[in-house]
Amino acid sequence: MDILQNVADELAQEALKAQLDSGDEMIVDRVGEALGASSQTLQEAYQTAVRVRRAEARALAMLAEFRRQRAMSNAEHADE
Repeated sequence: MDILQNVADELAQEALKAQLDSGDEMIVDRVGEALGASSQTLQEAYQTAVRVRRAEARALAMLAEFRRQRAMSNAEHADE
């Protein structure tokens, strides 16, 4: 990763954490707007990083649910 991607990803992670902690869904957008005022390139990289991190979170949640269901199924079959 180059410096642009590193900075964008770090900012995306911090903004998503702040959003989760505060419940303020506009934090991510406001950070993006602030970045766009000084660097459109960084804003675009940040927005991409936010989308990637959100997709990652959805995929991890889906996999966790799959593992939970699998464990429950295995436990049910073990009781038989």
